[in-house]
Amino acid sequence: MNITAVLLAGGESRRMGRDKATLLFHGKPLWQIQLELLRRLKPAEILVSARTDPSWRPADVQFVADDLPSRGPLSGIAASLAQVHTAHLLALAMDMPFMSESYLHYLCDQIEPGTGVVPTIDGRAEPLAAIYPREADNDFRTALAGTDFSVQSVVRRLVESGKLQEVRVKEHEMKLFLNLNELSDLERCSHGPVGRTARANQ
Repeated sequence: MNITAVLLAGGESRRMGRDKATLLFHGKPLWQIQLELLRRLKPAEILVSARTDPSWRPADVQFVADDLPSRGPLSGIAASLAQVHTAHLLALAMDMPFMSESYLHYLCDQIEPGTGVVPTIDGRAEPLAAIYPREADNDFRTALAGTDFSVQSVVRRLVESGKLQEVRVKEHEMKLFLNLNELSDLERCSHGPVGRTARANQ
């Protein structure tokens, strides 16, 4: 598969109060769950994007550092796009443990040369489970040089320019995008996905 995958692990986890990557979910740390998911896709390469090189990173996974000062997911995706040698970059958030292999394969089937895909729920993009074309690199760099560090803003421009196409998330698929922000989310979701937590910093 001519895709590079990146696990976005650069969040500060302020609301969680500890590093999300090492939180146990169904007996496994989140980083292991997400990397195993990405491995099953058989991408050309797997990256981990973070502020500093995480101690849990496997030797065969390349570390990509956020450019300082870090602007959250915007920096992670930008730094990863600058490293890719494939046509597309699949970005996946650390705190989205209900995402499925079949759905990511579905997204991969939607991409075209020079065009990626971003899921949307109620008109709002889900940019941390999306596939970006290598051509989006300049758009992310331009955003980092400005004052608006919202990934949503970059995604809107990419859609308008034809570099991203939107895919509406069906109701039964919404549980895949549940993300864990607080310990209460972890406790509530230990028995299965029961809702969707808004992501405040995209």
